Amino acid sequence: MSFQGLHYNEWRLTASYIMPASRHRYDLLHKRLDIFTRMLQGLEKGDVRALHRTRVASRRLRELLPILQLDHDVARKLGRRLRRVTHGLGAVRELDVVSMLLDELHESGRYDLGGLSRVAAPVAQDRAAARKRLVAKLPAAELRRVAHKLEDIAQDLKSDGASNRRHEAAWRWAIDARIMRRADRLAAAMREAGAVYLAERLHAVRIALKKLRYAVELAAEAAGEKATADLRTLKHAQELLGRLHDRQILIERVRQIQGAASADLRAERELEAILDTLENDCRRLHARYVRDRAGLADLCARAVARPHPVLASPGRRVAPRRVAS
Repeated sequence: MSFQGLHYNEWRLTASYIMPASRHRYDLLHKRLDIFTRMLQGLEKGDVRALHRTRVASRRLRELLPILQLDHDVARKLGRRLRRVTHGLGAVRELDVVSMLLDELHESGRYDLGGLSRVAAPVAQDRAAARKRLVAKLPAAELRRVAHKLEDIAQDLKSDGASNRRHEAAWRWAIDARIMRRADRLAAAMREAGAVYLAERLHAVRIALKKLRYAVELAAEAAGEKATADLRTLKHAQELLGRLHDRQILIERVRQIQGAASADLRAERELEAILDTLENDCRRLHARYVRDRAGLADLCARAVARPHPVLASPGRRVAPRRVAS
């Protein structure tokens, strides 16, 4: 294939997939598992950063599972356990984010301080209750069992050494196909969202974008790439829509509190002032997304249309390795 005439970012996206890879499945799993395991101690102590990083690590491990070529039942059980971790941490993480956002808004000086105080108190109560539920529903012992199971798989992969050529082609094809599918889904979500400010459709774009970013990260690591221009584009867009989503969550909270305080005219005015400012912030963030979405659409189109060298000579289908459950 000739690279003449390709835009630099096009070349980066294409090259990161077809250049000779320098990582194997063990390396990819070990890195993600190491972060997951190291964060568990901080999670048990209630550390906000540790909770966030544990949740992100669980998502990245879920993204990797289909690439490891495990027995179907083993992969299914591990995927279900990791999904439980992701979802279990999600409720607390959402309230952590709302609490931090309230602090940020307080420091900005742009929001009604009385209204912020009315919101902060119930959020703090809900946050404390959510942490108690987390300890009961997702005990540390369960998290460590998941980590130990993944460690067993990592050691098994390490003892195998480098995969033979056929296995190598199979799992790299799986990454390739995953990127293509995720890019297609993101493009569809963006078309569905259009240029209109609709919270639910923008949330769907954010989720699709996040999944594509994790898949592209996996491909970049497998190829020995630390970062690419396209990864930076995906990260920027995810952070932008993340800030928008955080404010949308806070808007819902404020409206709930406003409904309960409908008899208090002063409280209602203070909360309405906060809602007005939050809505304006959301529209500004949405305008930035609309401005940037052409670049995202181009990235998706290149990911879907690019050549697939592994597909050219797939060889025979390889049976997955069986790992004792």
